[in-house]
Amino acid sequence: MPEHKELARRAFFSKSGQLTLSAAAISLLGGGNAFAHSSASSILDVEILNVALALEHEAIGAYQLGAGSGLLTKPTLDIAIQFQSHHKTHRDALAATIDRIGGQAVKEKSLEEYAKSLKASTLKNQADVLALAAKLELGAANAYLGVIPSFKDINLSQVAARLAADEVMHWTVLSQALGNSLPASAFSFGS
Repeated sequence: MPEHKELARRAFFSKSGQLTLSAAAISLLGGGNAFAHSSASSILDVEILNVALALEHEAIGAYQLGAGSGLLTKPTLDIAIQFQSHHKTHRDALAATIDRIGGQAVKEKSLEEYAKSLKASTLKNQADVLALAAKLELGAANAYLGVIPSFKDINLSQVAARLAADEVMHWTVLSQALGNSLPASAFSFGS
């Protein structure tokens, strides 16, 4: 890997606690199992995939905390459960990829640990739950957008863009439910 690609990958990996997904993870999430098996053989890829997996575990936990809080109305609860199912699909794909390439998938933490790290005790109403979810979704959207330039294969960039679009959709729905205005300026994501 050229040095500038590795530096970009590391910089993205450490940016604001976000993650970067290897080409294998993006490919697998987009349905490209063969590519995932053939190109993700390094220890660094396993580490990156495990960071992504840990963040998927956290998102699932966050939605579970919101769903179990009793603070969500029925329509909002239904959407939260749907978004959680998207994250579960990502989790399963990442774990399968890690296993396939010989790594050990990071285990999820207990719901109590997620509650503590996400400060669930501060969630007092539906708006608080939605604001937390929107913050996590925005981070995921920016993570996928941030990884696009590191791909040589345009197909992988397209998959990452599709996943980013899904996360932006989650963020948009949550933001609208909070009554927030849409971003006033262009290029609102990926920074």
